[in-house]
Amino acid sequence: MKKKKAIIGYKAFGKDMKCQGMQYEIGKTYKMEDKPRICQNGYHLYTNPLDVLNHYDLTDSNFAQVEATGETDKQQSKNQDTKICTNELTISAKLDLTTFIKASVEFLLKMSKKTVSGDSGKLASSGNYSKLASSGHYSKLASSGNYSQLASSGNSSQLASSGNYSQLASSGNSSQLASSGDYSQLASSGDSSKLASSGDSSKLASSGDSSQLASSGNYSKLASSGNYSQLASSGDSSKLASSGKNNILAGIGYNNTAKGIIGNWLVLAEFDSNSVPVCVKAEKVDGKTIKGDTYYKLENGKFTEA
Repeated sequence: MKKKKAIIGYKAFGKDMKCQGMQYEIGKTYKMEDKPRICQNGYHLYTNPLDVLNHYDLTDSNFAQVEATGETDKQQSKNQDTKICTNELTISAKLDLTTFIKASVEFLLKMSKKTVSGDSGKLASSGNYSKLASSGHYSKLASSGNYSQLASSGNSSQLASSGNYSQLASSGNSSQLASSGDYSQLASSGDSSKLASSGDSSKLASSGDSSQLASSGNYSKLASSGNYSQLASSGDSSKLASSGKNNILAGIGYNNTAKGIIGNWLVLAEFDSNSVPVCVKAEKVDGKTIKGDTYYKLENGKFTEA
């Protein structure tokens, strides 16, 4: 451990801006006298924004950019995420979904080992722990290795990964992101983007308008802040959330929950004990019968607060 210049990182909190029971505020600095010890003592943060999603809910958390200005300690294994801890932490700025995704793309672009900046470029990797990045238009990125990271800031890019624990991010319009690996994280800030995952516990986030997010895996989480977007999940126990206008959220898997702002539409399914569908209903979030920013499930044929 050593004293060094401020490290820019990212941190997630519950809706009340609490982390591990401690209350935080934007703009404040927090200090402790003890030496920081990873996962034991200190204020924790991540240099890769997407890594915070390993511990906090994509659909129901606050995100912030932070600065570690004190002593630091970090993960020892290269296979672990980018978690570090410090004994002095400043909560610099709150991030909405759009800025969080932008920061994710910028981080992956900066850290990737294979890059292409020209139009119509192609990047492919079959090895584990690979990193691919593209800032050019019409690029294609593909990886079948585990723990890969793919990032593109170009328009009309295509990103695909079949490896587990992959991270895919795009800020270009009309991009397409697909992953069949478990625990994948897909993020896009471009309009009209398409994100699809068939792995369990995947996380899909989009801040662009008219985007489409689809997941067939169980325990997946889908979130969109863009307008006129469509979110769909057929996996069990998935969560869908939207803060954009005129969106449709369809959770047709067992025990799905969904929430949206006023003007959104929720579509949910109910199953019996044998996993046979017994009811599918749609309701508009009107602020009266169906409250805004409130999770609902379908129970006994009725929308019930979850």
